[in-house]
Amino acid sequence: MSNDEVLMVLTASIGRRILAVMGMGILGAVCFGLGSESFSQVPATGVLLFALGGLGFWCAWKIWVATEGGIELTRDALRDADGQTIARIDDIVAVERGLFAFKPSNGFLLRLKSKESRSWKPGLWWRVSGRVGVGGVTSSGAARAMAEAIEALRAKAI
Repeated sequence: MSNDEVLMVLTASIGRRILAVMGMGILGAVCFGLGSESFSQVPATGVLLFALGGLGFWCAWKIWVATEGGIELTRDALRDADGQTIARIDDIVAVERGLFAFKPSNGFLLRLKSKESRSWKPGLWWRVSGRVGVGGVTSSGAARAMAEAIEALRAKAI
């Protein structure tokens, strides 16, 4: 078994994906609607609401594109389906799945030894400093299974 072999894949469920995109799209539409009504009375407010509406539509598009792929677990690393390394297994200090952990919905948090550059795939994962959040529009059962697999790989690496 090679170290590059994919052991597990975590993907976004289509229902959650559609709900996330619709939620951001509706937010964008509401901001556009409010902006068009308030523009004639207070132009600055209208411009702000148009900008927020555009941001909502942009976020909806980013979620749709980001959640097309998935997250792959190999013996060496957790990586994006595009091949970008999210976290190396030997760099993971802890896996947090508790109720009060600062983690994405239906997901888990990884604490890393080293600080990595910020990166983000909305709905799937984010990385800030020495923390990686995995989850969002993923199934909670599949995310739990991946967290347990990461813990098992860490135990073998120690």
